[in-house]
Amino acid sequence: MNYAPRKIRLIMELRAQGIIDTRVLSAIERVPREDFVPADLRDQSYENTALPIGLGQTISQPLIVAIMTQALDIGERMIVLEIGAGSGYQTAVLAQLCRRVYTIERHKPLARVAEQLLDRLGYRNVVTRVGDGFKGWPEVAPFDRIIVTAAAPDVPQTLVGQLAPAGVMVLPIGANPIDQWLIKLTKTPAGIEREELAPVRFVPMVSGLPPESESASKR
Repeated sequence: MNYAPRKIRLIMELRAQGIIDTRVLSAIERVPREDFVPADLRDQSYENTALPIGLGQTISQPLIVAIMTQALDIGERMIVLEIGAGSGYQTAVLAQLCRRVYTIERHKPLARVAEQLLDRLGYRNVVTRVGDGFKGWPEVAPFDRIIVTAAAPDVPQTLVGQLAPAGVMVLPIGANPIDQWLIKLTKTPAGIEREELAPVRFVPMVSGLPPESESASKR
């Protein structure tokens, strides 16, 4: 299937909905989203909608990926932490904009598939770990940017503590799926500045590891 016309239509739609950062748009345009969705859903790859990827998880709506990535304002020398690799789609977008992405996924099957796919597509600046996103990645902190792709009831303070000075974190907040907000946190000398970006609907952020990932965490 020729996805090019659908991809062009999607990029035009993102522009019309307020995505003006040309680096972000270019990164999204270069990522083959069809590779990150299940085979039976590939005809919907460039629809502006979230899609299921298994284990109760989803690949985010392209508009939400674009809004979150644009809000991060990523520089090419930055180190980024992603909580919730999922299929690796958001990871691939981030990898084109920064020096290195550290990404955590609590579901081992998703993490392994994402890792293999990202490697096959040539994203060499990505490091993947199976782990509890609430704990972050303290061994390589601090991070210039942190993105969380699941909704926590409140801001995870452990992740705030892993932000570098002037660092930015973008994440959805809200225990109720119909009352979640995407927020941007900026670490300043005076404290954390908070900005609400948009109402959203994400899968919940869950602490600990599911059974299929427990063995991976102990190796």
